[in-house]
Amino acid sequence: MKHSPLVQSLIEAFTCLPGVGQRSAQRMTYALLERNREGGLYLAESLRGAMEGVRQCRRCRNFAENELCPVCADPRRDDGEVCVVSSPSDVLAIEQSGEYRGRYFVLMGHLSPIDGIGPSAIGLDLLEEQLREGGIRELILAVGTTVEGEATAHYICEMAEESGVRVSRIAQGVPMGGELEFVDGATLAHALKGRRSV
Repeated sequence: MKHSPLVQSLIEAFTCLPGVGQRSAQRMTYALLERNREGGLYLAESLRGAMEGVRQCRRCRNFAENELCPVCADPRRDDGEVCVVSSPSDVLAIEQSGEYRGRYFVLMGHLSPIDGIGPSAIGLDLLEEQLREGGIRELILAVGTTVEGEATAHYICEMAEESGVRVSRIAQGVPMGGELEFVDGATLAHALKGRRSV
């Protein structure tokens, strides 16, 4: 069966989302058209509003509707601590912990020369400029431990070293409530290397 051009266009539009294939997109399209046209219109308005109104914070590159995101606009945050994360979802996760009162720098990815993603593509030129301006005492690296994440962390460490800024990395390893027998060897090795005095 062939869909009408508008239905087919909506199905194709849904497939731009991560993890949404043709079948899932078709189910979503049918659900909206059959039972929730009002929801579909709300979705369309929200998408348009976000695509046109959300940009990157000029200071940390997180999502923002104004020049500065809410964290960067908050004068109670510690300007001397900057936590470097890969994505806005990482900022949300750290904020939900309630333990961090510094600022962030959001890379929106990792270095990946194979994919043509160099330092300026993830904002490292802006971070380097901020390091040179002074005021940052410590960079806290909260990037993943993938090959790309490790390469990115190494690059940032070298930048910070040139500016005389201390660099630390969040602890990684055994999760709270986890049993050692269920933790993989690489994670355990990382946890042992990163142990601290109690």
